[in-house]
Amino acid sequence: MSAVWRTRRSLSTTAVDCPRLIRFALHPPKNVEVEFANGSLYKLQAEYLRVYSPAVDSKIRSIAGEKVIYGRRHVGIMSAEPVGNYGVRLLFDDLHKTGIYTWDYLYYLGSNKFTLMRCYINTLRKHGLSRDPRSKK
Repeated sequence: MSAVWRTRRSLSTTAVDCPRLIRFALHPPKNVEVEFANGSLYKLQAEYLRVYSPAVDSKIRSIAGEKVIYGRRHVGIMSAEPVGNYGVRLLFDDLHKTGIYTWDYLYYLGSNKFTLMRCYINTLRKHGLSRDPRSKK
């Protein structure tokens, strides 16, 4: 089941360069779709959203001061909960739920998706880590 929200928030709650969000759709378990007033439409995968969570996470590895989240290739999104008129809290199936994704942040993630994902993959390679979860022995 997917959740779809349409928003009518005022522009005063957004950054100057972020257009107004007009639609948020959750398509469990693997992606979120966001549409903005300027016509931008972004499909954001669960792994990408989990890796770039705005919350501090206890399941990360800090390497030389660098936040590295790994092993989340198959993570899913179980639910989404609106937070005020400015964002959403996502509950992932690894039970991470503390980050609030503001509409501005989702716009940033959408408009920089390929660069950020490439950076993430390069960071994993640099530290010998994988997008795949550790195999259970």
